[in-house]
Amino acid sequence: MKNTALSQVHEALGAKMVPFAGYNMPVQYEGVIAEHETVRNAVGVFDVSHMGEFLISGPDALDLIQRVTTNDASTLTIGRAQYSCLPNGKGGLVDDLIVYRIKEEEYLLVVNASNIDKDWDWISSHNTKNVSMRNLSDDYSLLAIQGPKAVEAMQSLTSVDLSAIKYYHFEVGPFAGIEHVIISATGYTGSGGFEIYCKNSEVKQVWDKVFEAGAAFGIKPIGLAARDTLRLEMGFCLYGNDIDDTTSPLEAGLGWITKFTKDFVDAEKLKAEKEAGVSKKLVGFEMIDRGIPRHDYRILDANGTVIGRVTSGTQGPSVKKAIGMGYVNTEFAAADSEIFIEIRDKGVLAKVVKMPFYQK
Repeated sequence: MKNTALSQVHEALGAKMVPFAGYNMPVQYEGVIAEHETVRNAVGVFDVSHMGEFLISGPDALDLIQRVTTNDASTLTIGRAQYSCLPNGKGGLVDDLIVYRIKEEEYLLVVNASNIDKDWDWISSHNTKNVSMRNLSDDYSLLAIQGPKAVEAMQSLTSVDLSAIKYYHFEVGPFAGIEHVIISATGYTGSGGFEIYCKNSEVKQVWDKVFEAGAAFGIKPIGLAARDTLRLEMGFCLYGNDIDDTTSPLEAGLGWITKFTKDFVDAEKLKAEKEAGVSKKLVGFEMIDRGIPRHDYRILDANGTVIGRVTSGTQGPSVKKAIGMGYVNTEFAAADSEIFIEIRDKGVLAKVVKMPFYQK
């Protein structure tokens, strides 16, 4: 079990630690609902240093990224980031990721912790032009400072104008007394804020100064459990739950990051799938009758026939209702379609709704 550079800090703060993606991670501190509301209303900090970082550089760096990802990375200018995914050659997904353009011929790929080795091997297998690849995952830490007060709370720590960084843009600059930190206006919560990339040797200083600067704004440490409820209220996919090696980006509603203006792994297969139409779709739903949907619960029609399965579900702290995501046969994917979630051998009424569930 690996530790992040801050594991001892979390333990000293009384965090409940759990194994996650091979790391010892804080799942909660004071409680999921309180932590969730802190991020929605003020500012909270997640240690997500378990995420993977690959530096891809050289004259053919873009060519490699274009071939292995679905989105069009040629549109990225320096200082911009892009959500994308890695198709697996069989119509499914190796992973979803964020691509950052750091310099003219240098890109940072940020991948899910559970897939670091798998992603590295997959991208390496397509590296036919000897593009420089460096796996920085064990050397770098990542803090997600999220919430509507993040800009105001953190501005004293940097000369960079945080309010000027647009969504999915980033700056490299000084932060918390450390030079050359990536300050990225990205996150997984839907409540604004930043993600801070720095070296493991620097992250304790950054953490301490972040909490010092944020004290007047009610800043608190936040665990992975609240991260999950926050992302689910936004309808953001979690790899291993909502997308995996068996789901296509088109089934998962990720057609918007699947660009057929270039050639990439599975381009022809996915183009044919788009033209033929998918047989199942990932939808959001809310419970009408009492019950909380959970991962892998079966989804039924009015006759009790299985039409899909739940991929994520919870009681949404901000939306004050039980919500979920799941794959259903396409004829049940339209908004307001009635479906039933099988809870304790009984079909419980729900309806398909448009995502995100949470609106600011």
